[in-house]
Amino acid sequence: MNKEEIVLLGIESSCDDTSAAVLRGRRLLSNVISTQEVHKRYGGVVPELASRAHLSNIVPVVDAALREAGLSVNEIEAVAFTRGPGLLGALLVGTSFAKGFCLARKVPMVEVNHLQGHIFAPFIQTELGEPVPAFPYLSLLVSGGHTQIVRVEAPLRVTILSNTIDDAAGEAFDKCAKAMGYIYSAMRRLKMQILWRSGARICAPRCKLRL
Repeated sequence: MNKEEIVLLGIESSCDDTSAAVLRGRRLLSNVISTQEVHKRYGGVVPELASRAHLSNIVPVVDAALREAGLSVNEIEAVAFTRGPGLLGALLVGTSFAKGFCLARKVPMVEVNHLQGHIFAPFIQTELGEPVPAFPYLSLLVSGGHTQIVRVEAPLRVTILSNTIDDAAGEAFDKCAKAMGYIYSAMRRLKMQILWRSGARICAPRCKLRL
């Protein structure tokens, strides 16, 4: 197994999106996300409903990611999954799928910290030769209930420089959007539009944070 070009299946189920991605080394081959519309009527994520939706979505999402990458199950050499933080029931679905897959295929399983995944996501490339950050660098982490400024010194070595002490930016977005009359599914689009217009680089998941 070439460690630089390992074919990896990534599983993300920390909240209300069921996601699967396939990578060869750092290069992203596919990224499939299934958003749960069941929460729309409640104006926010209902943990129990999220868990049930993950159960329905996980197999077709992984199948779609493999087909988009042009690979078979037999070509996957390792599986990475989100261990936390996140909704317990939702995380259990992704964890259980990853365990079953790895046991059946006899491949390694790697637990991933949700927050560290965001921090190191800029190293994922959609095209070979894309620029990546040089160590050390600063990362603004805005994810769900977390808002932090982090100094990234080396792979798997980070230092939190500051935290919010009251409300997180993601929660503030949601509260403002709800007060402005946006429905649940539109809240995410509003966040993305604001971030894109500010020139922020938006990255997807997810490795193991030790602080």
